[in-house]
Amino acid sequence: MRIPVSVLLERRLARVGPWSQVQWEAVAVVAGEEVVSERGAATLVHEDDECRRYLWPGLVVELFPDGCESYWYNLLSERPSLFVVCFERDEDDEEETELVPAIVTASQDEANAHLESDDPVYSVPMPEKIVEWVERYVVENYEPEVKKKRKRRDWAKESESAGRERKGSRRLH
Repeated sequence: MRIPVSVLLERRLARVGPWSQVQWEAVAVVAGEEVVSERGAATLVHEDDECRRYLWPGLVVELFPDGCESYWYNLLSERPSLFVVCFERDEDDEEETELVPAIVTASQDEANAHLESDDPVYSVPMPEKIVEWVERYVVENYEPEVKKKRKRRDWAKESESAGRERKGSRRLH
């Protein structure tokens, strides 16, 4: 399932002591029929002395059957979220934004994988319309893994037999 979305990113200049530092944040994800489905450049939608907001159209939230468990746990959380994974733009590029949203996902596992590889990931509240779509998708596609009881291993016997094998292989010729 593919849900077209647009992402609203905010670029803010934060003061850290005598220095200024650029900070980014995903403010919202917009979904529905009114969303432009073609990928395009960012549109500056707000600017003041402290911040600029850019709207990025043409992204999708894509749902896969093997991600249903992660989606379900996300839906059960206190605040279901979408995760916006961004990539930093090359300094040679002449666009004015330094950060580009690349992936929007409902999977906490996918978001964590990107965090572990140091990609910027931002969490935004999941719009109610997407909550309904994800919930319907999970109900239709989720097949919980059947838990199997493991057979206990007898570690004492295994270590004894391994010790005997090692002694037997030390023959001197």
